[in-house]
Amino acid sequence: MTQPAEPVSTPPKYPITDQVLEAMAISKRGCDELLPEGDWLAKLARSHATGVPLRIKLGLDPTAPDIHIGHTVVLNKMRQLQNLGHTVIFLIGDFTSMIGDPSGRNTTRPPLTREQIEANAQTYYKQASLVLDPSKTEIRYNSEWSDPLGARGMIQLAAKYTVARMMERNDFSERFKAGTPISVHEFLYPLMQGYDSVALKSDLELGGTDQKFNLLVGRALQTEYGQEPQCILTMPLLEGLDGVEKMSKSKGNYIGITDHPNDMFAKVLSISDEMMWKYFKLLSWQSEADIAKLKAEVDGGRNPKEAKVILAKEITTRFHDAAAADAAEADFNNRARGGIPDEIPEVSLTGAPLGIGQLLKQANLAPSTTEAGRLIDGNGVRVDGSVVSDKALRLGPGVYVVQVGRRKFARVTLGS
Repeated sequence: MTQPAEPVSTPPKYPITDQVLEAMAISKRGCDELLPEGDWLAKLARSHATGVPLRIKLGLDPTAPDIHIGHTVVLNKMRQLQNLGHTVIFLIGDFTSMIGDPSGRNTTRPPLTREQIEANAQTYYKQASLVLDPSKTEIRYNSEWSDPLGARGMIQLAAKYTVARMMERNDFSERFKAGTPISVHEFLYPLMQGYDSVALKSDLELGGTDQKFNLLVGRALQTEYGQEPQCILTMPLLEGLDGVEKMSKSKGNYIGITDHPNDMFAKVLSISDEMMWKYFKLLSWQSEADIAKLKAEVDGGRNPKEAKVILAKEITTRFHDAAAADAAEADFNNRARGGIPDEIPEVSLTGAPLGIGQLLKQANLAPSTTEAGRLIDGNGVRVDGSVVSDKALRLGPGVYVVQVGRRKFARVTLGS
C-alpha cells in the first residue's frame, strides 16, 4: 500500500542509556516496522530522563463481540510497553465503527449500528484485560471527541488532508481504477482515526501492517495541529490455524481467547511445526534468548511437539490458569490415545432406529447429513470407540458415545 511520506528522524536531546537501549529492543521485538526509529529512541530517552511516561495508543473497532489471539499480537506489545512504565490507552472506536474501516478491502463495508457497537464493546475491554494490566490502562471511546466535532469541525478537519494523498492508498486507487464505488464517508475513516491521535496527544500508535496508512495520517494531522508527531509501530498479521489466511473468525481458523481450555490447547497443537515459531515470536512472553535456545534444540533433534506443548500451555495458562492448562494437556493426551474426555455433552434423541447421518446432524456433531457422510468416508466417526464405515448404519435404542474427529464427542441417549 502506498503511504504518506515516510517520517524523518530527529536526533535525541537526552542521553541514550543502557535502559533506553533495552526499552528500544523491547519495542522492536517482533514488530514489522517502527517509524521513525530515531524519533522513538529520542522519546524513550526523554521519558527516561524526565520520568514522564509516554502515551501509547491502540484503537480497536468493536466489529465483533469477541477477540481472538490474532488481536492479542498488538495487545502483547502494549503490555510490554506498559511494563516499561508507559501509559497505555485502549481506545474503543465506537464512532469510527459506524463509518467502517476500508483498509485492505475492495468493496465498501457496511457500517455497524449503534446497538451492534455497544453490544460488542461490552466484551472488548474485559477480554483485552486478560493481556493488559487493567490498573495501568486508560480506556477511552472516540465518540468522546468525535461526536462534539459537528459539521463545522468535520469540514475543518477534512481541510487538513488532500484527496490526492488519500488516493495514494492502494485499496482506494485500485477501486477507483476498476470503477468500484468508493463512498465519500470512507475517506472520513483515516481522518477520524488520525484525529484520535490528536485528541489523545499520543506518542506512539500501534496497529497491524494493514493499518500503516491510517497511522501515518495520524502523524500528519498531529503536525497540522501543532503537536509533536507520534511514531508508529506495526505488528505482523498472524496467520490462522491453516497457516495461510489471516486469523479470522469468519474463516474459522481462529483461537478465541474465551475458548474452552481444552479447545485452546488442542488448537495450538494443531498448527504446523514451521508456523509454531511465528506464534512463539508474536504471542509468547518468553525471552528471545529462551525461544532461540528451544528452536536450536528442535533443530538438533528434539521433538517439535514438545516445543508446541510448551507454547500451548503458556497460552492456555494466560487466558485461564496453570491448572486448566495441565488439565487440557491431560485431556489432549487422553484423546490421542483414543480415550474419552471426562466431560462430554449429553444429548437425548428419539426416532430409533435412526440413521447415523441423521444422528450426527441432530446431535450437532455434523452440520448436515452430507457432511456426516463425508466424515464417515474419511474414517472420522466412531461409535463406542469403533470406526463407522457404513453410511447406511442405523442405531437402535440405547446410549452411545459418538466421536467425530479428535475433539468432538457426545453421549447420545437414543429412544424410540
